[in-house]
Amino acid sequence: MPEQSPSSGPTRSFPGSFPGSSSADSDERFEALVREAGAVSVDGWDFSWLDGRATEQRPSWGYARAMADRLARAHAALDIQTGGGEVLASAPKLPRLTVATESWPPNVARATALLHPLGAVVVADPDEPPLPFGDGAFDLVVSRHPVTTWWEEIARVLAPGGTYFSQQVGPASVFELVEYFLGPQPPEVRGARDPGEARAAAEAAGLDVVDLRPERLRTEFLDIGAVVYFLRKVIWMVPGFTVERHRPQLLALHRKIEAEGPFVATTTRFLIEARKPGTFPPAVRRTA
Repeated sequence: MPEQSPSSGPTRSFPGSFPGSSSADSDERFEALVREAGAVSVDGWDFSWLDGRATEQRPSWGYARAMADRLARAHAALDIQTGGGEVLASAPKLPRLTVATESWPPNVARATALLHPLGAVVVADPDEPPLPFGDGAFDLVVSRHPVTTWWEEIARVLAPGGTYFSQQVGPASVFELVEYFLGPQPPEVRGARDPGEARAAAEAAGLDVVDLRPERLRTEFLDIGAVVYFLRKVIWMVPGFTVERHRPQLLALHRKIEAEGPFVATTTRFLIEARKPGTFPPAVRRTA
């Protein structure tokens, strides 16, 4: 989503209600917004279409910058669930051996077009074990917002002394929006993706967790088009979402936004960095 710093307010102030606006006028704006948001492509992991329509605070650690720093010092790196490759491509320098995996065919094509000119190979992979690589193949594995983290596979493909570095979605992220459409979710759903569970799973796979930081961040949807686009793109938030199926709820939310201002939700994120015990093989260390 469009960025705002962890301490800043929204990057665009909400224009307020529409004084003197009739219900028919509001309905016309609703139809135009959902039609536009329903027609735009949701391939890749670029949220720039939401500029001026939604804002999301960014975590204080600056994942893309920190990832780029680690990539610049790595010899062989793997980006798991790369999406359209946008985050990996933002790094100024990639290791001489860089591989990315992705499961969704439109994103595989998009990532290939973006990353191949940079010297990175994109592998179509179902995002299920096993990873299609040999033991100890990489000294750095990264992943931004993986759907599932297969810790044993990550530990297997990491070389001794290698690092896993990831920004992940935390528990009950944007659940104000999820529960608006789906109703109250049970505790086991709200509590999923807990950072403590990630630590335990990493350690069970034999990794040492060296950094774990959670944050709660403010997200604002400034119009109903932003909501439609977000739910079309992040399809697991409201499974089966379509404009027609959810039209009454969308229309009610549209009118609420126009009358009261942005729909506010809380995004949760956590950073986790884990290392595999040991030291790099001599052949790797000689090239450093």
